[in-house]
Amino acid sequence: MAEVDNERLVRDFIAAWSRLDVEELLGYFTEDGTYYNMPIMPVSGKDKLRPFIAAFLKDWTATDWEILNIASRGNVVFAERVDRTRLGERSVDLPCCGVFEIENGKIRIWRDYFDMATYGKGAGG
Repeated sequence: MAEVDNERLVRDFIAAWSRLDVEELLGYFTEDGTYYNMPIMPVSGKDKLRPFIAAFLKDWTATDWEILNIASRGNVVFAERVDRTRLGERSVDLPCCGVFEIENGKIRIWRDYFDMATYGKGAGG
C-alpha cells in the first residue's frame, strides 16, 4: 500500500470519530489491532477494543479532530491533531500526536500521545 493510501486511511479514521460509531471505528483495525492510549496500558484485539472505545464514546456528545500535520514513511503514519470533544456542557481541546502502523490497509498499532491532565481538567475529572 502506498504511503498516500496509508495517510488517506488515517485521515478517514480520524474523521470517522466524529460519527461516534464504535463498530465503524473497529472496522479500521486489524483483528489483532492494538491501541496504546498513553499512558494507559495497551488494548489488543477487536473484542477488547470494542468496550474500550465504547467507554470513551458513552459520555461524548460530539467530537471533531483537526489534523495539524500528517506525514508517513512506509507503513507508519504520524498525525499531529487537536481533538475537540464535547461531554454534555463541558468541552476539551486536546493536543495529541498519533502514530499509526498500517498493515494491509488496516491499523495494526495506534499509539496516541497526549497530556492526561489536560483531558481530565476539561472533562471535569
